[in-house]
Amino acid sequence: MIPTANWSYPTLIKFGPGRIKELADHCKAVGLKKPLLVTDKALSTLPITAAALDILDAAGLGRAVFSEVDPNPNEKNMADGIAVYLAGGHDGVICFGGGSALDLGKMIALMAHQAPGLSVWDLEDIGDWYTRADAAKIAPIIAVPTTAGTGSEVGRAGVLTNSETHKKKIIFHPKLLPAVTICDPELTVGMPKFITAGTGMDALAHCLEAYCSPFYHPMSQGIALEGMRLVFENLPKAYANPTDLEARAHMMSAAAMGAVAFQKGLGAIHSLSHPIGAVYGTHHGTTNAVVMPMVLDYNRSAIEDRIEKAAAYLGIAGGFDGFRAAIMALRAELSIPENLTAMGVDPARLDELTEMALEDPSCGGNPIEMTRENTRALFGACM
Repeated sequence: MIPTANWSYPTLIKFGPGRIKELADHCKAVGLKKPLLVTDKALSTLPITAAALDILDAAGLGRAVFSEVDPNPNEKNMADGIAVYLAGGHDGVICFGGGSALDLGKMIALMAHQAPGLSVWDLEDIGDWYTRADAAKIAPIIAVPTTAGTGSEVGRAGVLTNSETHKKKIIFHPKLLPAVTICDPELTVGMPKFITAGTGMDALAHCLEAYCSPFYHPMSQGIALEGMRLVFENLPKAYANPTDLEARAHMMSAAAMGAVAFQKGLGAIHSLSHPIGAVYGTHHGTTNAVVMPMVLDYNRSAIEDRIEKAAAYLGIAGGFDGFRAAIMALRAELSIPENLTAMGVDPARLDELTEMALEDPSCGGNPIEMTRENTRALFGACM
């Protein structure tokens, strides 16, 4: 059978050490005169953020910041950010930080000028729901990642947690793709070790799930495979030596590659991780790392041949079992918790988490069909 598919690949990326110095030039190139920099609370106090604001200020673009961003941002954070955006008369958003800041910045740019009757939940990544938004009213976005994990800097969506239902929703619009992305590995040097570990494992999860997804997308397939190689070779180096700029650069590439690759699909790793993060506030990438080996076992019958080929490319001996062992060794090296029990997940809530996982759009890309029975068993195995 000759395949048919629709493909879209992403944005202008300025990659390399010191490229943050170009921030003001890129703002002006996309027409921004008064941008709002959106970051998280911890990052807002660090020198890299002050330096970015100095660059904007020196170019006459101001130094406005919004930093009330939770680790799993919700619609309340978005509303607060929109209020600051409108009160300041801003004309675009600089998303500066990890996945939380990147995603929330996108949501502010998306919703600040939409019609009052439109809810952000009306734009969930379902069918053509994105057409409900007025595309002309979406503000320009510039992305500056300071972690190497989510890849949101090259994505057309953001994840937002509903504070009432505790469910994570993927909000999509083609114009959420940043106009320019600055990937400066120097910005990632100050990451705490557990963030380096968790975000790096998030990049690996994106590449692994995209690689295992049953859909036809050979471009993503190749990118996912090479992204996995970069993670296996460079994440331990970046974790052990935070100032290893070459390893940091390769991890920043792997993060963007994972997000590009998962246009092919995600799977059970993410459909389990999203509800756990929403209910317990756990770090997304770390949660992905915790459930990763159990999901490999769950999918083994459908992916064994594919994983054996990946192992060969990655120089891992032992086929599927060798690949799984390499994941376990990497988790141990990065001090990832052994299971969901160690992350504080209550076994009494597994039925609830199962229902939430089955509602997550990621489960549709899993190689094995996710049912109530086998998903509940998978959660049990992760405990």
